[in-house]
Amino acid sequence: MLVHQAFRFELDPNNAVRSRFASHCGASRFAYNWGLALVKDLLERQSRIREAAFRELLSDEDANALVDGVSVPWTMISLRKAWNTSKHEVAPWWGENSKFAYESGLTALGDALANFSKARSGTRAGTMGFPRFKKAGTRRSCRFWAGVAVVDARHIRLPRIGIVRSKEMTTSLLAHLDDASARILNATISEEAGRWFCSLCVEIERQVTTAVFPDAVVGVDLGVKSLAVLSSGEVVQNPRPLDRYARKMARLQRELSRQEQGSKHRRETKRRLARIHRAVRTCRGDALHQLSSRLASTYGTIVVEDLHVAGMTRSARRRQLRTKREKGEGRSQPRDPRRRTG
Repeated sequence: MLVHQAFRFELDPNNAVRSRFASHCGASRFAYNWGLALVKDLLERQSRIREAAFRELLSDEDANALVDGVSVPWTMISLRKAWNTSKHEVAPWWGENSKFAYESGLTALGDALANFSKARSGTRAGTMGFPRFKKAGTRRSCRFWAGVAVVDARHIRLPRIGIVRSKEMTTSLLAHLDDASARILNATISEEAGRWFCSLCVEIERQVTTAVFPDAVVGVDLGVKSLAVLSSGEVVQNPRPLDRYARKMARLQRELSRQEQGSKHRRETKRRLARIHRAVRTCRGDALHQLSSRLASTYGTIVVEDLHVAGMTRSARRRQLRTKREKGEGRSQPRDPRRRTG
């Protein structure tokens, strides 16, 4: 059975490659913000045309005809056409990066606009706001759709960037590529706490596996004090390192609050805090993957409760304050305007 599977490897780039990574991710963010500014400007132009038509007492048909004369690029294809027309003026340096860097940002914008339209029309579950501009310093990423290859067990080739060394062995994917049982669809580079990763989306032939006990049923009760409680009576505890990481995060957060904005020490503390957050996320994700893999390979049917676990972790102090606000308690009495002060 053909499935899409992701292979993620941590990269070991030198300073020159890091600069190319940052340049491509910055180009992706630039194209996203440029496209969003263009869409908002054209929407504002349509709004001004409609207001002017109403002031001139034109009919709805005539107003719509005037508005339709201003087309707004709403999909990735239309955004890419607009970019190719204007890139020599807005970004004369565009040739320094791969074309996929700009397509990555425009694709993300097209998906965001599509999700916004589907949420407004009700064809998509949930709510989705209008896209916002991406600020510098946020999570950096860029996607490539062609020119990606796994060279050997330690190197990956990316367009315009070249061959990059991997900290991890790529043999798990290289074996499938050599026997033609898999092919690379795209690759995404991303930065997390100063470390660069490459995620390869691969179409691969996988064998369908069956559970050890296909007729067995197990219920999973998500917890706060413990990770999960199974209907069989087994209690899965939270990873032990989380307590140690929590103490470190609290200490670094206190240091960060005392340091001056924009200082060198504050930037270093933020980097250390980001590394701790990544370690916590990795530890928790590893525990969840081990639990889910064990359940999927053992039981044929898994029933998971549908609870808002994040809402169960609110502190008692916050609940008390919310209850007092709802009851109107603890509010100061309004000052008598006739009373003189001083």
